[in-house]
Amino acid sequence: MAVKAGVSRGTVSRVLNGGHLVSDEARRRVERAIAETGYVVSSSARSLATGRSGSVGFLLTESQQSLFDDPNFATLYRGAAAALARRDLPLVLMVAGTPAERAQILRYVGAGHVDGVLLVSTHAGDPTVQALLDQQVPTISCGVPLGAEERMGYVTADDRRGGRDMARHLLDCGASVLGMISGPADTSGGRERLAGFLDVVGEGHDPRLIEHADYTREGAVRATERILSARPDIDGLFVASDLMAAGALEALAAAGRRVPQDVLLGGFDDSAHAGSSRPSITTMRQPFDRISEEMVRLLLDLIDGRGTAAVVLPSELVVRESTSR
Repeated sequence: MAVKAGVSRGTVSRVLNGGHLVSDEARRRVERAIAETGYVVSSSARSLATGRSGSVGFLLTESQQSLFDDPNFATLYRGAAAALARRDLPLVLMVAGTPAERAQILRYVGAGHVDGVLLVSTHAGDPTVQALLDQQVPTISCGVPLGAEERMGYVTADDRRGGRDMARHLLDCGASVLGMISGPADTSGGRERLAGFLDVVGEGHDPRLIEHADYTREGAVRATERILSARPDIDGLFVASDLMAAGALEALAAAGRRVPQDVLLGGFDDSAHAGSSRPSITTMRQPFDRISEEMVRLLLDLIDGRGTAAVVLPSELVVRESTSR
């Protein structure tokens, strides 16, 4: 292969293992030689030669059901799988929603069955984060890994700015009694989107207008009911995910409150729920494709010994029917 391409064996090896530190011309010559000879990489031989498994893990630290209920997780998985496929690397799906699942997966990862981990949906104090650090498994988190920000790389949307932008939008559209359903307080998104909201409305905002929920539709229904009971005069509601916003829409309809005529409603993510709800939901778009791509890039750099890093990407306001009076 090296002779046919007119390059060194080391150059061929680097192309086959991700193409790092290879000129465009050398890469083209190797790829042309591969096409002409019909060469197929032996994954077992490559693993023996490099000491690597040749695969990456996608680790979701939520329940099995959440993988099906929350479209964000599937979107991130598809994006990461596509980014890795372009590099000829498979993605292994792992779900650790219980202590038993976590222990099993940590044994699997610790045994070297994957070269690194894309960690999704971390919570403050989650022992999974510390275990991956202790095992020195290359890991990149989706969202800030609270308590491990200086030791673990991550990719995140700018949640705080997104929270500010949505709060301002709801006020600009005419909301005068503005509430919020935030995510869990032990997640970076839960904390930062609420912080952005409070940047706009002020720390002295009526606490009865703020409820925490668990990023589920059912949790948002209950949170909306509590806000309506405490402040029936509410006329604007920011909900920290589109899935929860769909639940809030359900609760508002059950209470006889029309959206947007009686209550303006905003979500976060720009998931399928935002566009398919009736009315459609104004939201903050997370750039999931870029998040997946950057997570893969940072993880492969980390596996190759380049050190860890953090990337913060902008979110974008998407206006739909729920704030259009």
